[in-house]
Amino acid sequence: MNEPHGGKLVYNVLPEKERKKVLEQENEFQKITIADDVVKDVKNIGFGLYSPLKGFLNEEEFESVIDCMRLPNQLAWSIPIILDVDKEVEDELLLTDKNGKIIALMNVKDRYGYDKDHFAENVFRTKDKNHPGVSDIYTMKEKLIGGEIKLIDTEKEPFYNCNLDPKETRILFKELGWDTVVAFQTRNPPHRGHEYLQKCALEIVDGLFINPVVGKKKPGDFKDEVILKSYEILIENYFPKRRVVMSILPAKMRYAGPREAIFHAVVRKNFGCTHFIVGRDHAGVGNYYGTYDAQKIFDMFDYEELKIIPLKFEHTGYCKICGEYVSLKTCPHKKIPPSGSKIREMIRAKELPPKELMRKEVAQYIINVENPFVI
Repeated sequence: MNEPHGGKLVYNVLPEKERKKVLEQENEFQKITIADDVVKDVKNIGFGLYSPLKGFLNEEEFESVIDCMRLPNQLAWSIPIILDVDKEVEDELLLTDKNGKIIALMNVKDRYGYDKDHFAENVFRTKDKNHPGVSDIYTMKEKLIGGEIKLIDTEKEPFYNCNLDPKETRILFKELGWDTVVAFQTRNPPHRGHEYLQKCALEIVDGLFINPVVGKKKPGDFKDEVILKSYEILIENYFPKRRVVMSILPAKMRYAGPREAIFHAVVRKNFGCTHFIVGRDHAGVGNYYGTYDAQKIFDMFDYEELKIIPLKFEHTGYCKICGEYVSLKTCPHKKIPPSGSKIREMIRAKELPPKELMRKEVAQYIINVENPFVI
């Protein structure tokens, strides 16, 4: 099993005695309301998904990540985890959700401005506000604050029964006898191409960790509950027992393409994974990134920097001549590609996608959902 990124798993949860004291004295603290997707980031920091981060980036860390894809100590890190504010903040404050629920205690060590154009160009390779990640940058407040957080709210809603933190996955993988684990990142229900990649990877490792992103997505994406139920059906019917674990990654999609691929690999490393599947256009959107840019970016890092092995797959499809799913590396014939766009169109029309695109049990379930898409 892989060691955490940076060598030590972060677990920044405020001890019960201190938690109780803070809650009793909550009116003595300044409070900052954070958005739902930031709540997820706070909990991911606290539970160690973002190890070695113990809080939101300070200015030196932010600039290093933006410019070099590394923290100041040269540890690989490609996506800035930041908190924006529109007012002066005290050195110690409470972070609350939109309903006023206290999420974490934060010790503020840095307050700084930032260049939104530079941020967008370096992380997303564009300043086009039609890009959802770029759009988010230009709606952010003008100041950022950095500092360590201590988690107070440890609830794992929604999908609490499918939301394991790295401490828990590491125990589970050990109980299953898995020394090597491959992670599969997804934000869609499984089509036959996904299944092909997963089963190819399972040939060389002990276990498969399916880790769907659950959080803010763009309109037209599949709803979280639809993705999870679809995978439950696939795992139950088409995978051997004790070879697959599914748990969510509570985080918004940033659609940062290559940089997000590195970020996703590091997070899976913290869960204990040794391998990471990187397909075509990972975390992409529109035409902002090349088909295999998310694979090529791994060549910029030595194995000793990331210590997780990327499994790079090319275009796949169903070959009628071979009678099975294949890739460009294994078959010379014309293939039927597993088009996500075509699958969406058919589901919107309440048409069952052919078996070459999606398993019948999965497709039938999705069609029966009244509205499976984010509005």
